[in-house]
Amino acid sequence: MSSSFARNAVGVAVLSFLSCAAWAQSDAAAPAGSLQEVTVTGNPLGATGLIAPTTAVSGDALLLRSQPTLGETLNTLPGVGSTYFGPNASRPTIRGLDGDRIRILQNGGAAPDASALSDDHAVPVDALVTERIEVLRGPSALQYGGSAVGGVVNVIDNRIPSEALDGFGGRIDAGWASGSREKSGGAVLEGGNDRYALHVDAFSRDADDARVPIELGCENPKRPGPARRICNSANRADGGAIGGSLFFDQGWIGASVSSYRSKYGTVAEDDVSIDMKSDRYALEGEWRPGGFVSSIRGKFGYTNYRHTEFEGQAPGTTFANRSHDFRLEARHRKIGKLEGLIGFTRETGAFSADGEEAFAPHSRTRSTALFVHEEWGMPWGRLSFGARTERVTVRSLGSPDPAVTRFAVGERSFNPRSAALGALVDLNPQWQLSSNLAYTERAPKDYELFANGPHVATAAWELGDPNLQKERSVGFDLGAQWKSGANTARVNAYVTRFRNYIGLTASGNVRDEEGNLNPAPVETEEGLVFPDVMDEYVYRGVRARFTGIEASGNLRLLGIDGFGKAADGSTLDLQWRGDLVRAKNTDTGEPLPRISPARVGATLVYGNGPWTARLGFDHYAAQRRVPATGARATDGYTLWNAALTYRMKVQRASLTWYARIDNATNKLAYSATSILTTTAFPNGPLPGRSVKVGLRVNF
Repeated sequence: MSSSFARNAVGVAVLSFLSCAAWAQSDAAAPAGSLQEVTVTGNPLGATGLIAPTTAVSGDALLLRSQPTLGETLNTLPGVGSTYFGPNASRPTIRGLDGDRIRILQNGGAAPDASALSDDHAVPVDALVTERIEVLRGPSALQYGGSAVGGVVNVIDNRIPSEALDGFGGRIDAGWASGSREKSGGAVLEGGNDRYALHVDAFSRDADDARVPIELGCENPKRPGPARRICNSANRADGGAIGGSLFFDQGWIGASVSSYRSKYGTVAEDDVSIDMKSDRYALEGEWRPGGFVSSIRGKFGYTNYRHTEFEGQAPGTTFANRSHDFRLEARHRKIGKLEGLIGFTRETGAFSADGEEAFAPHSRTRSTALFVHEEWGMPWGRLSFGARTERVTVRSLGSPDPAVTRFAVGERSFNPRSAALGALVDLNPQWQLSSNLAYTERAPKDYELFANGPHVATAAWELGDPNLQKERSVGFDLGAQWKSGANTARVNAYVTRFRNYIGLTASGNVRDEEGNLNPAPVETEEGLVFPDVMDEYVYRGVRARFTGIEASGNLRLLGIDGFGKAADGSTLDLQWRGDLVRAKNTDTGEPLPRISPARVGATLVYGNGPWTARLGFDHYAAQRRVPATGARATDGYTLWNAALTYRMKVQRASLTWYARIDNATNKLAYSATSILTTTAFPNGPLPGRSVKVGLRVNF
């Protein structure tokens, strides 16, 4: 990748404000025998590394794990899973938490959509035009509010360049995958000088139904009958952006316009598809006045999101979310060894759902917050402190259709407050210890308060509770990191206790299509006729506990710092990873649903000049720890994968040819974290074997 693309938007407030090197990964080389320092944009102070466990994926690592959805792209990172709703829709889960407990950002700013509302709603992001993805796990991301209690995923695309560019550069990607006959391509172009910078990108994906190692009954009129494909899983997505920045002596200012379009099958129903569009307008800048206030950074964004669910060719329910977000940060100069910043955010959202399956009302949400972060350098490491106070107002407007009267109308206001402490201890150049302690409060979302209707994705009648209180949690994380040359090891253990964990629980009641509670059978001349019903699920606050451990590392087997030497300069590495999470409803003693089972994985990586070869596996244990109702146990399985890359130079361009194979043994598997495993079994398996070939050109 050219130098213009290797730059990250350093200083953009992304991920978390606690800082230190615990989990960050980068392509930059570090001196042998010392812990690698990595500048992570998640630190608002721009320091290297993070106290909180963090992973950054970019370059070839992102290229070789890229999938059509954000959740599947990040799946198998330690502590990170996916809500997998077929090949076209999934959000990341972090340490067992999902939905509105995971904050998804774009370039450090809000990225509103409807993906947290329902698992079949896709995240309008594509890795083809993404430069870097950062994942912050744990309780220390409170500068982004209670919705980040589980973690933060920040997608960095550099659409508003924050650093001056020197000349012109870019990259072009093209690929084809056999499993879904997917054709994909993307291009990113950047150019400028010390006074201006321009960014342009575009991408396209076109995929058929994904292949699986089992025959599934498809009722789609276009393809009736059994097929070894995930029925109704085809997808077409296109998008692009243009952005630019102007630089002056004391700062810079920039703007961007981006668009995302996608039409895909929803998998749960053979004749239902979603037509999505999302347009975003962003403005960002920084001023460095000097004096006590060393810098002031602001960003503003407006997002217009909309999708319509089609039944065949007929439009059904339409979801829309129009939102504004504003963020302002002022950083003060160092006072002795103390440095920090104070910030202000305001977000507003107007949500609507219209149609027969609109299970949530029209609503308006406003959030205003102040936060502060300070770091104190110590001879042995660093200490950090952060706090945040919010004012959140959620207002239900009911339905504009006078015939729909089931939604409660009203307004709730909340004042969430959060605080966190972090510490880093440098034991020696090879060892570091880190810890985080955070108290977090989250205001209930609009649908958790006011939902009342049938939700096809969960196969349930979902009912909110207008009297819900704030969700409160206390989280603790303890980590260690070791590095000696090419050999590394990282481990983090954590526990999070929720005082009022808001989740969907079965009430024991059923409702018919009209919402009638526990309808009685109707007596006819032919006998009793039982109406079609669905289970009622209610949003309730319970006490819950999440505990777990994550570990990963690299062991050099051959080459410099390895157990053996190679005369031709080749290297052989063993990359290993694993995680375990336990989540329990401590009120009932039952496990919480859709929690990832124990996972272990390893990849052998062989490098020799321009060639790199990979062979690895990820093993998922059986998940038997499921609640008595509303979940299904899953069997264990192992997915094998392999990849081969070749680099070459053609004049000024660097070419990377690659081939990879996913699920090499064509294993039939079902995800324990997917609602499809419960509501659509045996439909909704993970994709079968797929071979992808492609080319990336950097210039």
